[in-house]
Amino acid sequence: MSENPVLTHFDSRGRARMVDVGEKDITLREAVARGKIVMRPETLSLIESGGMAKGDVLGVARVAGIMAAKETGRLVPMAHPINLTGVNVNFRLKKPDTVEIQAAVRTAGKTGVEMEALTAVSVAALTVYDMCKAVDRGMTIENIRLVKKSGGKSGLFTREEEEEWEK
Repeated sequence: MSENPVLTHFDSRGRARMVDVGEKDITLREAVARGKIVMRPETLSLIESGGMAKGDVLGVARVAGIMAAKETGRLVPMAHPINLTGVNVNFRLKKPDTVEIQAAVRTAGKTGVEMEALTAVSVAALTVYDMCKAVDRGMTIENIRLVKKSGGKSGLFTREEEEEWEK
């Protein structure tokens, strides 16, 4: 982080603004975000076996995450509408009680896709909650974070304690 960090979504008078990215270069920009939803072991077993009454929980959550990434500019007030070139949402089941979620987002553009990746993870987790709440209202959505981003003037960011997921 720089010595004098600046909150770019505020003007010199402290008023909210959308950052003007018109002069930025078009570069390949990628971001990966992760989070998890913790539940009762019985709930995870139902997800794994396909036994939830509402259907394929992770399939629906994947589509919801992809749709959310595409709508981020409408959901987050200062986020730019971005033409995404790719969105992948994946899951890992961690016994006894956790679904881990990862979203990877790409674009060739003038601004990054961190918010899109974070939004995809958030909405995927909310969808898992929605589809499973009939059997487990005690689920918790946890640790949503940016894992990696590349492209643009600020370059590469990698969260050091993160492990690689299988492709």
